[in-house]
Amino acid sequence: MTHFVDALQLEAEDAILRMRQAALDARRIHARAELMRHVLSTARKVKDRPPAEAVETVVREWMAAWQLDRDAWPHVARDMEAFTAAFHDYARTPDAAADARLRACAAALDAALAREGTSIADQMAFRSQCAHGWWAAVVPPPEPLPDSVPRPAPDRPFWEAGCAPRCR
Repeated sequence: MTHFVDALQLEAEDAILRMRQAALDARRIHARAELMRHVLSTARKVKDRPPAEAVETVVREWMAAWQLDRDAWPHVARDMEAFTAAFHDYARTPDAAADARLRACAAALDAALAREGTSIADQMAFRSQCAHGWWAAVVPPPEPLPDSVPRPAPDRPFWEAGCAPRCR
């Protein structure tokens, strides 16, 4: 028979493990969703431009938000451009075919980044000037976040530290 205090300790350990996994999952999913929202928003702004010009505009804005030079990742450039072109196509015609291409290109970019030991979510959380402050409370970034990223307030739950107002 497990005694009361031992049972409570086991229950607490189990709850902490579930909380850790939920926090990691929430950070990964939210960071990925936020990048997709930003890229789609930018693609919608340039949807009437010629495709090559629109893609270049979106990639440059994206890399600037991530504080990277446009050519910083030549090994994933093709996947980044295909991903961005898929967003441009979707912004112009948001149908099932464009959505399927968007999903495939996002998976291809994630696979390319995984070969580099990273992910869309990690790059968004670690690099973006529009990162949400709570993400760093779940997985501390390897380098300091940009000053624009709100930090969790000591008197508030950590998950309330969102992104900079201009990123909304």
